[in-house]
Amino acid sequence: MQEPVTYLNFDGNTCEAMQFYARCFGGDLSLMPFSEMQGADIPAELKDRIMHARLSKGTAVLLMASDTMPGQGFPFQQGNNFSVMIACESVEEIDKLFGALSQNGQVKMPLQNTFWAARFGMLTDQFGINWILNFEKP
Repeated sequence: MQEPVTYLNFDGNTCEAMQFYARCFGGDLSLMPFSEMQGADIPAELKDRIMHARLSKGTAVLLMASDTMPGQGFPFQQGNNFSVMIACESVEEIDKLFGALSQNGQVKMPLQNTFWAARFGMLTDQFGINWILNFEKP
């Protein structure tokens, strides 16, 4: 398992927020809009929203973030708009951790293959903490 990363969610202003954090912390900022999402039919008014942002400094990932997509089941709620992201190192590790954290919690997105990951899933644990688990494709 790699070090946890705080993952922030915004309602259309991820670019502005992450540029602010980049000025505060320094480092390198990368932004990927939803328009770059492979195989997705994104409405024109949502294409400039940010699918993934990453602020890194040296070898450390300081923050990750994305905009919510209206009507997609993950409503934005200021003050509760963050998750702890865990980058797992094997299928076995992500399966075990997802199963353990989801006990008495709520699965938001079951573990699944994505275009960027061999396994990816999101959940809220029984204590209300949001988790994102990712195992990148080799």
